[in-house]
Amino acid sequence: MSGLLIKGALIYGEGEPVDVFVDEGEIRQIGTDLGIVDAEIIEAKGQILLPGFVDLHTHLREPGREDTETIETGSAAAALGGYTAVFAMANTNPVADSVVVTDHVWRRGQEVGLVDVFPVGAVTVGLEGKQLAEMGTMAAGVGAVRMFSDDGHCVYDPLIMRRALEYSNSLGVLIAQHAEEPRLTKGAVAHEGPTAARLGLAGWPRAAEESIVARDALLARDAGARVHICHASTAGTVELVKWAKSQGISITAEVTPHHLLLDDSRLETYDAVNKVNPPLREASDAAALRQALAEGIIDCVATDHAPHAEQDKCCEFAAARPGMLGLETALSIVVQTMVEPGLLDWRGVARVMSEQPARIVGLDDHGRPLEVGEPANLTLVDPGATWTVRAAELASISNNTPFEAMTFPAKVTATLLRGRVTAREGKAVLGTGGP
Repeated sequence: MSGLLIKGALIYGEGEPVDVFVDEGEIRQIGTDLGIVDAEIIEAKGQILLPGFVDLHTHLREPGREDTETIETGSAAAALGGYTAVFAMANTNPVADSVVVTDHVWRRGQEVGLVDVFPVGAVTVGLEGKQLAEMGTMAAGVGAVRMFSDDGHCVYDPLIMRRALEYSNSLGVLIAQHAEEPRLTKGAVAHEGPTAARLGLAGWPRAAEESIVARDALLARDAGARVHICHASTAGTVELVKWAKSQGISITAEVTPHHLLLDDSRLETYDAVNKVNPPLREASDAAALRQALAEGIIDCVATDHAPHAEQDKCCEFAAARPGMLGLETALSIVVQTMVEPGLLDWRGVARVMSEQPARIVGLDDHGRPLEVGEPANLTLVDPGATWTVRAAELASISNNTPFEAMTFPAKVTATLLRGRVTAREGKAVLGTGGP
């Protein structure tokens, strides 16, 4: 048996069903009656074929917190969610601020082989915001770091951020900023607004995010560098990114699925599963983010998949760690918030979940058009399926999902990484690893 034949798929959800033959890691033929007889077969039956998703923002917790997630379990969650590439943030233990750690993350991802795991290097040593990490060494390592971020912490010192942007320009890498002015969020646990005030929760103002977005747009302008805004959460950030782009500043931004769907009304129960950084904002912010994603002001969707142990969430709200699981639910939330209301079509889904994130970090073999000769990094989606989220059934070690018992539309039924099936019908398919 040679190759794999996907029969009766709707490419980008358009036109008539076609067969797609994949062999040796590439799309070899697209059409009907291809005459392929000796191949593994996936019966698509009119399901939608998309390029494999790319997530610029995941926390895989390895090394250091393998009790909450590992590169293997996180990769399984990613493959089941339709992802073929993920970027693993640097706030591990030890911090990914050296080539030793970033190369380990890359190699471990290749050993698992379910998705391409790209390490994100820290901007500053120990995420402390005081001294630039060895970005050049990490960029030149086996893992070839393409993106640097102190995510979880803001690079709050403007001089350090300016130097990072200048240095990144010469290296051809991207700085991704966790936009949070820490002097405005000391002790804050929830969005600053009527809900937090009524519930007695310390407020987190929009200005904490927006002031850093504005500052870094200007720093990127003067450095002639690129800057990427992590997990945009406010209507004001949307306006600032829109303005910066109109000025020719090289700025991009991502939005998480949970900020598209949820708002601070979820805090009524004081359940810390809803605690996230940046916090869930008001419904008006979520609406602005959805519109911005549809219009291309916000460039892409990134999950900020953040597993936590039960003891880090089952405690008083103020003491809980911020973060939510996101890899397996991302596509369904995008469908519910963007496709069903008519804000995006399936080509739009491919744009914000695959093509744009790949372009932002310069990936050559992900987010590619579904054409003959292109890499076979693919996701097959059943748009008519519905499913109910059960934390115990997710691939992650942790269970901190705010979507427990919620029913969503659409389901990934198969994921292919370079032509090899990595997930099918709800199960990850471990292979030999490596490209």
